[in-house]
Amino acid sequence: MADTQKRQVKIVETVLRDAHQSLIATRMPTEEMLPIIDKMDKIGYYAVECWGGATFDASLRFLKEDPWKRLRLLRDGFKNTKLQMLFRGQNILGYNHYADDVVEYFVQKSVANGMDIIRIFDCLNDIRNLKTAVNATKKEGGHAQIALCYTLGDAYTMDYWKNLAKKVEDMGADSLCIKDMAGLLLPYEAEKLVKALKEGTDIPIDIHTHYTSGMAAMTYMKAVEAGADIIDTACSPFALGTSQPSSEVMVKAFQNTPYDTGLNVEKMTEICDYFEPYKEECLKSGLLNPKVMGVNVNTLKYQVPGGMLSNLVKQLADAGKSDKLQEVLEEIPRVRKDFGEPPLVTPSSQIVGTQAVMNVLSGERYKLVPKESKKLAKGEFGQSVKPMDPEVQKKILGDEEPITCRPADLIEPELPKYEKECAQWIRQPEDVLSYALFPAVAKEYFEYRDAQDTGIDKKAAKDGAYPV
Repeated sequence: MADTQKRQVKIVETVLRDAHQSLIATRMPTEEMLPIIDKMDKIGYYAVECWGGATFDASLRFLKEDPWKRLRLLRDGFKNTKLQMLFRGQNILGYNHYADDVVEYFVQKSVANGMDIIRIFDCLNDIRNLKTAVNATKKEGGHAQIALCYTLGDAYTMDYWKNLAKKVEDMGADSLCIKDMAGLLLPYEAEKLVKALKEGTDIPIDIHTHYTSGMAAMTYMKAVEAGADIIDTACSPFALGTSQPSSEVMVKAFQNTPYDTGLNVEKMTEICDYFEPYKEECLKSGLLNPKVMGVNVNTLKYQVPGGMLSNLVKQLADAGKSDKLQEVLEEIPRVRKDFGEPPLVTPSSQIVGTQAVMNVLSGERYKLVPKESKKLAKGEFGQSVKPMDPEVQKKILGDEEPITCRPADLIEPELPKYEKECAQWIRQPEDVLSYALFPAVAKEYFEYRDAQDTGIDKKAAKDGAYPV
């Protein structure tokens, strides 16, 4: 029996982060967001996810924007709504592990610039890689939400999830998120999972999924009935496909039920009316490919998230081997098993996918091994839920011994080095963090910024005399 006690479900709106990351490769500029913030702020969302994930890299690399400035502008506009970001544990927003001092400083500056909820995950669900970020978030007065990456495999039993949830709560997390990046969570499995998590922990549970496999709205329905407290949804123009279920549809579905969100659908449609013309522009320019707006039940077979699939298609096209896609899709589950069945999420998804491409194109498994695969095999990203296949590990590492400690324990403090390296470009303390995460991209952006602002006194700018 579903729990029918009155319990208002909360909505996290993703249109300013995951929705456009999933559908238009994170290309929504800040200027597109600002005019609608005032109306969004009056809706009553539990939070608006608007930063982190790939937005940081994309802002610097493609939009030539300062991501820190975006955060400050959003904070200025959202006076009543919590802001939420996605944070890759010890990877922060990059693709490698960073020293604890960089993680702590990034969290400090995120909260200082206006972030409320930091959703922290690790691509292997290795909770050792979450602790520094969780402690830093708590220290700064932020809300630390730990996200567990949902995936399928022999090791991922209900007891696995329940035990992990208890560890997460003991670590000090304020809430728990099930992060289903590939749309693998089926409705009745969601019901079982939420009930198991509720047995293992007392903290609020947020469910995050994608519509890729066509299951997401049904999954939310069963999850909420089973006790989930929060769901992540996207404003309709940027919903469905590889994005989240529609915010307005889910609000309407729960209306006049024990789970009524209390949100006004008519007011929410004003937000949709604002984003619709931008969606049409993206379709017209080709930025939004209609293919990512559909449903593909094969997602459940290959467990490939939407972003990973588009990456694979591009890699094969660049190599002139588009006809090998089916072979690569069949190789991915085998590679994943060899690597200890990691969830497929950044960066493990890119590593497993690229290795599968190499295996197929070279004609021999693990003949060609990218350095990232070697890092994963060596334990530099942490511990996978199951041990890696010893023969494959030996083939990749040779005589090198894998590490068993928390990877960041082997990294000396890095901030002083980064501060020294980018001293000539610093206008604000946060610039050091942009450089630490993406040195080449940040340098290019800083040079672009300087070229735009010739004549500005850099010392005065650094001392805060100019808005950045």
